[in-house]
Amino acid sequence: MPLPGRERPVLLLGPLLRHVDPVSATVWVETDRPCEVEVLGRRARTFTVGGHSYALVVVEGLTPGSVTPYEVHLDGERVWPVAGSPFPPSRIRTPGRPGSFRVAFGSCRYATPSTVDASAGIPPDALDTYAARLAGQPEDEWPDALVLLGDQVYADELTPATRDWLSLRRQQPAPADAQVDDFEEYTRLYAESWSDPQVRWLLSTVPSSMIFDDHEMIDDWNTSAAWRREATGRDWWTRRICGGLVSYWVYQHLGNLSPQELAENATWQAVLEHPGDAEPVLQAMAEAADTDPRSIRWSFVRHWGEARMIMVDSRAGRVLDESARGMLDDDEFAWVEAAMRRAVDEGVEHLVLGTSLPWLLPHAIHEMERWNETLIRRHLGRPVGWVSEKLRQAADLEHWAAFGDSFERLGRALLAVARGEHGRAPATALVLSGDVHHAYAAELVQPDGLATRVHQLTVSPLHNQAPHPIRVGFRVGWSRHARRLAAGMARLARVRPSELDWTKRAGPYFGNQLGELVLHDRQARFRLFVSDRDGAGQERLRLVADLPLSDPVAAEVTG
Repeated sequence: MPLPGRERPVLLLGPLLRHVDPVSATVWVETDRPCEVEVLGRRARTFTVGGHSYALVVVEGLTPGSVTPYEVHLDGERVWPVAGSPFPPSRIRTPGRPGSFRVAFGSCRYATPSTVDASAGIPPDALDTYAARLAGQPEDEWPDALVLLGDQVYADELTPATRDWLSLRRQQPAPADAQVDDFEEYTRLYAESWSDPQVRWLLSTVPSSMIFDDHEMIDDWNTSAAWRREATGRDWWTRRICGGLVSYWVYQHLGNLSPQELAENATWQAVLEHPGDAEPVLQAMAEAADTDPRSIRWSFVRHWGEARMIMVDSRAGRVLDESARGMLDDDEFAWVEAAMRRAVDEGVEHLVLGTSLPWLLPHAIHEMERWNETLIRRHLGRPVGWVSEKLRQAADLEHWAAFGDSFERLGRALLAVARGEHGRAPATALVLSGDVHHAYAAELVQPDGLATRVHQLTVSPLHNQAPHPIRVGFRVGWSRHARRLAAGMARLARVRPSELDWTKRAGPYFGNQLGELVLHDRQARFRLFVSDRDGAGQERLRLVADLPLSDPVAAEVTG
């Protein structure tokens, strides 16, 4: 809705620099009313969803390896950069420049520092602190890409300010455990999270790729068939999931698509052609996506020169039938495998898989998830199965290990890459994940003799915290004693053993943190930063790990 007393359009959120390739870029904005948006001479009219105005400007004709500062104009008036901004000008940097390619990544960002209750005790926001640090550094030290691996907003953990806003909107006090209910309330979450000045500048100048996890919708989303039966049986489910999926499509998914994909996307074209408010179009998309995940593909690919990222939806497209559980359905898995083969065939040096949930977990937790899945499947409908399902939901046993067939299938696909079965093997295959509110690096060590080094790199949270039981569980989970105990339980349950084995290379680390990949030719490094405060109380990022990923195995570096 237009802001009262304003005659000219106002930029509410953005600009967000989203898809960038050697010759094009997309820039996303939200405005307070319908208008024309201009970036570098390219124009787009806003589209309307639920009374809100958005635009995605496609900027084409860029030069590979170039750096182009840009402004945003609404109906011909410049609105970005903001007058007097302390940040460097926003700019589009296309792939193709000499030197390293840097990727910043992380997950789980709860609101912004200014909106969080101080009593929550959450450490400094790693993304906010990272952005403030970059603003004072030379441009050649900035990342070339930002990957956000889920829980960009929390629909089920609200700040005091949002609860107050809900109380006014609903005309009754919102309880401490209140959750958002529809599209309009979801827009409040994005406004709260993306209005932070440091992060707003960062998102305007570093291309971002995003995928959801459960908290964008609801905690434990699609954990199991039993969870889904209970959730979908409630009268608020359709309103909630449609609000979540429509807002995700508008705020996150749209910017993941390339100009060519936008031109071929039936939903996007229907929104552009809709004469009025396009919420009904997206509502129909969301209802279809919830009931038939095959109706839409949330997974996508990013081309980064010598690197290729395949972002995998590990939430919405799950197969929950206990007799054939899958993290992805067969068609989606085949699409991922084909994208991996194509990347190798095209000669990438680094294959990157993004998935919100870790593939390789601490061994004891991995064995527990396999044990739990086996018991539920074997004793479905009986007391042991019922108790095991309760444990699954209470302990969040829902990662790749809890979808055993999918865990093994992804392992086989990565082994085929690492053995060079599809062509020249890349230097590294890197699985980037979040979700678990701590960070670690693990590497596949069995089977041995692989031409490609295969790593799991998990970084979470950007701005949240890990309860004490999580800290204890994940520290213990890597221990030999816990692994033996869990493996013994798995053998008693006759869990099918895996041919894969892995070892921890760094971590676990706790606190708010952000990871960096530094890729150059066939070399790769993983750097991990944890946010804290120095002796004067100033927020900072502290380097705690610097790990070579493509050289012979070296000890981690901590500080």
